[in-house]
Amino acid sequence: MPILTITLFLPLVGAAVLLFLPKEDAERIRRVTLGFALATFLASLLILPRFEFGRREIQLVEQAAWIPLVGVQYKVGVDGLSLVLVLLTTLLTVLSVLYSFRENHRVKEYNLLFLLLETGMLGVFFALDFFLFYVFWELSLVPMYFLIGIWGGPRREYAAIKFFLYTLVGSLAMLLAILLLYFHLPAGQRTFDVLEIIRQRPLSGTGLLAQLAFWGFFLSFAIKVPMWPFHTWLPDAHVEAPTAGSVILAAVLLKLGTYGFVRFSLPLFPEVFHQHALLIATLAVIGVIYGALVAMAQTDLKKLVAYSSVNHMGYVMLAVAAAAYAYGRPELSDAAATALNGATMEMLAHGIITGALFLVVGVIYDDRTHTRGVDDFGGLWAVLPKYGAVSITAMFASLGLPGLMGFVAEFLIFVGSFSIIPVFTALAALGVVITAAFFLWTIQRMFLGPTNPRWANLPDLDRRESWTLVPLVVLMIVFGVYPKPLLDVINLTSSQLVAMLR
Repeated sequence: MPILTITLFLPLVGAAVLLFLPKEDAERIRRVTLGFALATFLASLLILPRFEFGRREIQLVEQAAWIPLVGVQYKVGVDGLSLVLVLLTTLLTVLSVLYSFRENHRVKEYNLLFLLLETGMLGVFFALDFFLFYVFWELSLVPMYFLIGIWGGPRREYAAIKFFLYTLVGSLAMLLAILLLYFHLPAGQRTFDVLEIIRQRPLSGTGLLAQLAFWGFFLSFAIKVPMWPFHTWLPDAHVEAPTAGSVILAAVLLKLGTYGFVRFSLPLFPEVFHQHALLIATLAVIGVIYGALVAMAQTDLKKLVAYSSVNHMGYVMLAVAAAAYAYGRPELSDAAATALNGATMEMLAHGIITGALFLVVGVIYDDRTHTRGVDDFGGLWAVLPKYGAVSITAMFASLGLPGLMGFVAEFLIFVGSFSIIPVFTALAALGVVITAAFFLWTIQRMFLGPTNPRWANLPDLDRRESWTLVPLVVLMIVFGVYPKPLLDVINLTSSQLVAMLR
């Protein structure tokens, strides 16, 4: 059974079904969308019994000729890295669609775009052909542009255009880099097959063309992460996007960039990456500290969470830069593998935790207070005990409290990176202190102290909101206490990548 293809295209089938439903029947549209999102999640779970957890290489490959004249094929597969990100994507899409039952504006178009977006994101993680990868990379851009531009806040058009232009510039740079790789394969053997290009490495070394190709990929991935100073589109997009759009944007779309660095930049350009690793580590450390400091200055809760993403993605890039800097030094292989394990774990932890944080913002803003000002609240935990418990747990997880998922990820990053680039790692550790400070200050202002009389009669979490938030909280705790099952899967790919970097 072609389980990867089924998982990939089920949301697209759902989008096609929505085309035939009358736009007035909003309830049926919501239920059909949720049904297809759930079916996709279940299909992604069916990958697990077929996946051989002791093998490092890409598995469950499905392929067919597509444009054989130029070496383009439909080819998909999974390994430990892509598998966990696929499961994250399908789970968060279900929860986002469920939360979106409150959306009443152009319901048909909204849900159709969400399903189209899911196929785009899954395609990026599955694709093993550069042409196919690029198609899905661009496909994931378009639905998010419309979700921000139509269902966003007061400055939605500005935010949507800024998001689109930034990402498009990076995408064009990556396309040129892909073409450089393609045309430097031997004539008659040219292909867009990712595994074959990585095996041959047509632009090995640190020559001019290898540099140009590396920076082409770098620009695209760095904008998507987003790394400092390519991050300026992110706060606008997050603040103006609808709540479910912010969840997907932070939890999954940002991971397309970090996934690209690990999947493509490291194995394709190890020499060039090694050469520039300290520069990239510098940008990562700036992002960690800058993101935390700017988040501390925010009074808008959604902006605070958005800047915390810049902070946490900096940790991921620090670990990737450390692994690149270990190239050619076999004695650092274990440290590099640990850093990459931490980077992948941080991708998952950030997706789960920040997804929950944006849902927390939406719950209080969309249906209750219509304000996101941190200083406008006070004493909310006494009025909304369930909401307060979920929110505080997510914030503790984000600041790296032991026993929660964020701590495991950051601990692995610091342990692995410190053995390779100790000064950069020590500086990045300052970000943990600042992050703890601004989240604790946020908890104090929002949930503790005397209750603001304006909010004395607010209703607590309803059933739909609980169904969207509680699973994420459970995952934070379970994988914070016992991360071994995840790390066993992730370590397969990390070990394989490090073996390529020796």
